[in-house]
Amino acid sequence: MSETTTSTSAPSASPVEETGAAPITRGRLVLRRLLRNKLGLAGAAVVVLLFIGAFVSPLVYPWDYRTQDDLALLMPPSPQHWFGTTKLGEDLFAQCMRGLQKSLLIGLLVGVISTGVASVVGATAGYFGRATDRSLMWLVDLLLVLPTFLIVAILSPAFRGKSWLLLVLLLSAFSWMITSRIVRGMTLTLREREYVLAARYMGMPAWRIIARHIIPNMASLLIIDATIGVGGAILAETSLSFFGFGIQPPDVSLGTLIASGTDSALTFTWLFTFPAGLLVATVLAVNFFGDGLRDALDPTSSRARGRRANRGRRR
Repeated sequence: MSETTTSTSAPSASPVEETGAAPITRGRLVLRRLLRNKLGLAGAAVVVLLFIGAFVSPLVYPWDYRTQDDLALLMPPSPQHWFGTTKLGEDLFAQCMRGLQKSLLIGLLVGVISTGVASVVGATAGYFGRATDRSLMWLVDLLLVLPTFLIVAILSPAFRGKSWLLLVLLLSAFSWMITSRIVRGMTLTLREREYVLAARYMGMPAWRIIARHIIPNMASLLIIDATIGVGGAILAETSLSFFGFGIQPPDVSLGTLIASGTDSALTFTWLFTFPAGLLVATVLAVNFFGDGLRDALDPTSSRARGRRANRGRRR
């Protein structure tokens, strides 16, 4: 009688183990989508180059934005003065880089601060509801109907001669209301999720639930809002400086440079063209990067669906 032997087969390895590839995390997936977006990638590259140019070039460029060259008054662009000079002999490239520093720093700080305030106010109103919700939303509605630009223009002369960080606080104070309403609406949905209810039944404090379970689940929205808010803050600061309400002399910004070069736009064109061109390039680059980041973080957006449909038709 022949013996029958039974053999147990080893469990099959998973595709990840067979190929040896690392599992695709959300961060890698977002990075892959962003790298496929040519406009978003170009915008990110331009923003990085602008930051490097604004903060590194003054260290190696021979001219300071306050230095006057009496032998080069209203000189057009040349190897000695890359963007030309002003009527006082000031190097326009050095001034543009100084103004770009201010615009980038103010835009970045306003975007981060306003998004942080919006997330806290919106999440608090949506989570607690009732009187807290009504009072906070009443404040939001009040600020929304106020003429923001006029109020900032009226208040800014009171801070003339003081730190430009006060301008950041003024712009941030009127830039968070719409986002806070969006955050509040999302919080009303998130607070009924199982993990939030479980944390509440376990006795976790409300502020910890908001910080650990509510706001992190809106991270994609908040990152996109902060990125796009940078462009709006740069335009707001430039507009205020153009009308004399923002950055004040002897300091410079892109707005003050554009204002001083407006009268010479058709004669000494470089005085207007270079500051205005830098402003347009900065805002477009930030907006393109924000759009690309939105599509990467939210693949269900209309732009992302349109790109996938176009790729499918080409195939």
